[in-house]
Amino acid sequence: MDASAPSVETFEAVLPDEQATLRLAAELAPVLEAGDMVALTGGLGAGKTTFARALIRELAGDPSLEVPSPTFTLLQTYELERAPVVHVDFYRINDPEELREFGWPDLAEDAVTLVEWPERAGGTLPAERIEVELALAPELGRDCRRLRLTATGAPAARLRRLVALRRFLSEAGYETAERIPLQGDASTRIYERLRLGERTAILMIAPRRPDGPPVRDGRPYSAIAHLAEDVTPFVALARGLRERGLSAPRIYAADLAEGLLILEDLGSEPVVAGDPPAALEDRYAVAVDALVALHRQDLPDTLSVAPSVTYRLPRYDMDALLIEVELLLDWYLPHQQREIGEEARAQFAALWREALAPALATQPTWVLRDYHSPNLLWLPEREGIARIGVLDFQDAVMGPAAYDLVSLLQDARVDVPIAVEDALFSRYMKGRHAADRDFDMSEFIALYALMGAQRATKVLGIFSRLHRRDGKPQYLRHQPRVWRNLRRSLAHPTLAPLKSWYDAHVPAPRQT
Repeated sequence: MDASAPSVETFEAVLPDEQATLRLAAELAPVLEAGDMVALTGGLGAGKTTFARALIRELAGDPSLEVPSPTFTLLQTYELERAPVVHVDFYRINDPEELREFGWPDLAEDAVTLVEWPERAGGTLPAERIEVELALAPELGRDCRRLRLTATGAPAARLRRLVALRRFLSEAGYETAERIPLQGDASTRIYERLRLGERTAILMIAPRRPDGPPVRDGRPYSAIAHLAEDVTPFVALARGLRERGLSAPRIYAADLAEGLLILEDLGSEPVVAGDPPAALEDRYAVAVDALVALHRQDLPDTLSVAPSVTYRLPRYDMDALLIEVELLLDWYLPHQQREIGEEARAQFAALWREALAPALATQPTWVLRDYHSPNLLWLPEREGIARIGVLDFQDAVMGPAAYDLVSLLQDARVDVPIAVEDALFSRYMKGRHAADRDFDMSEFIALYALMGAQRATKVLGIFSRLHRRDGKPQYLRHQPRVWRNLRRSLAHPTLAPLKSWYDAHVPAPRQT
């Protein structure tokens, strides 16, 4: 086999009715990216336009979108948020040279392009594409069709994942479930609610994270910061948290190799309310109690995943903590049009090394890392700390107890009034002291300020990166809140040297 030949993935299925055809179009839509071409082939009445219409509506997120056939106009364009879509029909084309008159194939460069009757385009179609072949199968049923999907080149790997997902859902008993997209987080993970009659579950699609470019000592950022590469840590932590009385979702089915999980549906009732959202103190209090209950225990660093399979939580070490705060230098300062020299950068690293040393000397516990409002749900039908549903903990590490408390009480996305933060902080301190009379409150206060400064520094960098690299400017509106939290944390006397450096080099975020 020629190693240089483009990869090819093929999938065949029998579609018993129109609903099955529409469902497959809905499954294909998330696979598509800007620049992809989908060539639809099949005889008259095979269902090409029906398939294309369903695909466009799914890409638009609008099931009622008007999608006229382009048979007479030759093409229709749709400016969608995700990517432009071009729908063309070459049935009336007699010579491929005619295509150049209306700008083909340039129209397809940065769009998702759906082509009906692609055989009439001659050699103008790219070799890398997805072919959808539909054929009537009256011998199997009046509305039955045979489908063959073939992806060549870059789309082949995505089609393979689609096939793996279909197999996974079928084996788990959710093949015919309605799939409802849910709002995702800042990561590349995809979540959907599966509805099968009265039964619901959550589908989590988290393919293995590819390594990024090396940034230090030949290692990528994700490895240095100990970010999860697959779903194994999530499975391990979910079980570990439930065993300790917290409401992490149960896992109904898992394919660790493909990064697919079907999870218990914990609902959608948040721990915040209002517009803009603000913390509900009674619910935050239970979230604090859950941390107290967790931090009272001597937690292991090795957890069970499956029989004979374990997972070891990495340590939140100096390298991880430092590369996170350096996001401020690499992303936030350039966004603020501020540059610093190598000497100032070296001072920054040295000051943080000195400041972080006490945190690394404390007794480590589980740091869930994203223990804040977007990942917490309210479960009023449960009791005690189980009333807090916990999500998004796959990046957990062994580290300082103050980190998750800061994540909660100095929420980057939600206003937590200072009086509420103080009351809940005192609640945590009293809970820890009641269980351990040797709990050092003054030491923990300093640790809380340190972790507050570290996390706020990191988040300023992350939100700038989400804007500049990932095209998500909505995160910039949270930066003033993060900045205020940072300044309050830096006011602690133990952080005076760091505060002086920030005063000299770090400007407040510009109003957006």
